[in-house]
Amino acid sequence: MNKTTDKEVLIHQIIDAIQDTKGEDIMVFDLSKIENSVAETFIICTGNSNTQVSAIAGNIEKKVRNELKERPWHVEGTENSLWVLMDYVSVVVHIFQRHIREYYEIEELWGDAKITKIEA
Repeated sequence: MNKTTDKEVLIHQIIDAIQDTKGEDIMVFDLSKIENSVAETFIICTGNSNTQVSAIAGNIEKKVRNELKERPWHVEGTENSLWVLMDYVSVVVHIFQRHIREYYEIEELWGDAKITKIEA
């Protein structure tokens, strides 16, 4: 399997895990053409409570570990589950509670990325 295929499989597994736990407003940002970006891909979604945000993060970690034998390089935000960041190096996942996502307007920060909205 080549690197591109591995990344696409990882993205697919993450999106499946988000959808399994009813994550909303899923967007995939292709940052590969943006100079000095911190990752090749961002996946952003919304949960409606800290319980749901935590459940989404847990499901992503479990599904990716079970299906692909990969673990995140780094995870932040699980203490309060307002904004959980999961770093799989080439793919970074941001799981927000709605009011936090609206406050930071992360879509605006990366507006020059190629953005794909995932329909439920």
